[in-house]
Amino acid sequence: MELRQLSYVEAVARYGGFTRAAERLHVAQSAVSAQIRALEIELGVTLFARTTRKVALTPAGEMFVARARRILAELDGARAEMNEITAVVSGRVTVGVTAVLGAYDLPRALARFREQFPRIALRQRSGLITGLLGALDGGELDLVVGPLHADLPVRFDALPLVDEYLSLALPVGHPLTRVGRLTLAEARDEPFVSLPRGSGLRWILDDAARSAGFTARVQFETDGPAGVRDLVAAGLGVGLLPRSAARAPSGSAVEIRQLHPPPVHPPIGVVHHRDRPLSPAAQSLRHHLAEFAGPRPDPAPPVEAEPEDDLVEVPD
Repeated sequence: MELRQLSYVEAVARYGGFTRAAERLHVAQSAVSAQIRALEIELGVTLFARTTRKVALTPAGEMFVARARRILAELDGARAEMNEITAVVSGRVTVGVTAVLGAYDLPRALARFREQFPRIALRQRSGLITGLLGALDGGELDLVVGPLHADLPVRFDALPLVDEYLSLALPVGHPLTRVGRLTLAEARDEPFVSLPRGSGLRWILDDAARSAGFTARVQFETDGPAGVRDLVAAGLGVGLLPRSAARAPSGSAVEIRQLHPPPVHPPIGVVHHRDRPLSPAAQSLRHHLAEFAGPRPDPAPPVEAEPEDDLVEVPD
């Protein structure tokens, strides 16, 4: 018994005759007739009752066609799965990335993904979260990695990866480093360094200051947390920083204090558009990013350290 014989039997039953089945299969009618006759001889049953006017399934033929269709459907499913595998090992994924990624080591995650799928071309675009989500809306990006703000529109699907917390970065020796239980309101008269408007970090600063009863005076803007840290270290202001960026092992010397209450920072995660199905390559990358992050612990704010323990002095 051969698969083509199953296909020929199913086609004759579907189209009601040998001639129409042969036309649909793009083979000679004699070939269809010969293969089905050989199959009937092998099985020892008649599958079709043939007359000069029509061809009809026998009871045995009806049973055989039902099973043949299940077999052919399984074969089609296997082909589809193999096609997906072929697509996964090749293709292109464009990822939008914000400057704030918390403790998530995206470069290492992408490097490991490339080792596993060397034929997938990865492209990265950096920017503010609002601009990247706009590019995701426009189909320019497949995925966005960055903070998952609570007001993320429902047209986006978000998968959290790691948690993040905010601290206040201060120049070394700043008077606020000696305050026991520091609130954001105590920095109301200080100049602030922050990311530009449209960034999630700037929105958090403005919202936290508003809740504390003042408007933050942002005198210097920069394009990333490392820039905020550098400007703070130079004595140009204070700044809210993701705790992972403030405590990074490289960078300018700053002092870090936890605020009470701590401003809420959203988790870092990966976003895609609900109305635009991900390609197999993009699906594989999304799954890989989640696996690389590992299980997320129950979120808990960091424990406040003594003021003198919050000094981070790292030489340039």
